[in-house]
Amino acid sequence: MDHTELNAWLRLMLSPGIGNHAARQLLAEFGSAPAVFEQSPARLRELGTEKLVSALLHEPPHLRAQVQATHDWLGAADDRRVVTLGDPNYPASLLDIEDPPLMLYMLGSQGGPGYAAIHNVAHCIAMVGSRNPTPQGETNAREFARALAGSGLCVVSGLALGIDAAAHDGALLAGACTVAVVGTGLDRVYPKGNLALAHRIAQQGLIVSEFPLGTPPLTANFPRRNRIISGLSKGVLVVEAALKSGSLITARLAAEQGKDVFAIPGSIHSPQSRGCHALIKQGAKLVETVEDVLDEMKPPASRHDDNAAPDRSSPTPGGQTGPTTPALQPDALLVALGFDVTTLDALQARTGLPTAELQARLLELELDGHLSRLPGGKFQRLASA
Repeated sequence: MDHTELNAWLRLMLSPGIGNHAARQLLAEFGSAPAVFEQSPARLRELGTEKLVSALLHEPPHLRAQVQATHDWLGAADDRRVVTLGDPNYPASLLDIEDPPLMLYMLGSQGGPGYAAIHNVAHCIAMVGSRNPTPQGETNAREFARALAGSGLCVVSGLALGIDAAAHDGALLAGACTVAVVGTGLDRVYPKGNLALAHRIAQQGLIVSEFPLGTPPLTANFPRRNRIISGLSKGVLVVEAALKSGSLITARLAAEQGKDVFAIPGSIHSPQSRGCHALIKQGAKLVETVEDVLDEMKPPASRHDDNAAPDRSSPTPGGQTGPTTPALQPDALLVALGFDVTTLDALQARTGLPTAELQARLLELELDGHLSRLPGGKFQRLASA
């Protein structure tokens, strides 16, 4: 894309008072962004209001600085690209969603699996969930992503803390592709704690944003990017979510787009499971094993490398293995724990163990990776135990 064309696209996107809908109408009428700005005021008035015409005739603030910054960013490395609406490289699946973005900024290896994935929605599964998951939820996300990626699917998520980060990490651990759709400009990483993860994704997959360079992590941007996460995927798996979670927005958008919606159930006592339970009540497919997803997704032939996850019959929530790997035999304390969050007092009532002995046993189980210690002096057994 040359400097003149980049200028026109950014001007169309950044001009206050235009918006994506009006911009698409202008593009449909005149054929390209540069052509829009070649029209006379009289011709523009035939299509829009005086407010729209005024917005088109006046260059938005900081446009030249944004054009130069984008030009410099594109030229800094060969793993960067800007794709505009109507470009042959624009993901076709996004043309079918409500309000497709005018521009997409992409960061990842040119010709790599990330670019291939966004053009093959049938092989992409979105995974979303809470930013503050339970230990079990985070484990579920990582293990499911690893197994799904190992079966040939590309995992799409939002690079947020919690479930998103675990899903990306699981796909990377399988040596597979993952795509992150973010709510900032691609010259920023949010949250900063995911900086190393973002670098790994850019090397092994793709990072995508519709927001101009320099865009900070504004609250309104994150629900907005969710339509792209679902749009790039054949289905959406919600791992763990509260009733007001943004993940439910992604699930709703997926349903509106005619995509499959999956949800992993959890404890009836966990607020982080209520969003998933609500989705299941509304018709989402209840997921207990990765095969529940693969049966619907019908991915390409499974990968066969040493770093891939187990085959499709094995993973279950929490990384529990199937018949090829014997499960750990829980002792009496694990049985007493169950899988719901519980307290020391409740465990003492169930087991009758003295406080000192019970605390010692709990510490042993925690060090062995069989349970997680939660805030407020509570405990939760991990599904792999």
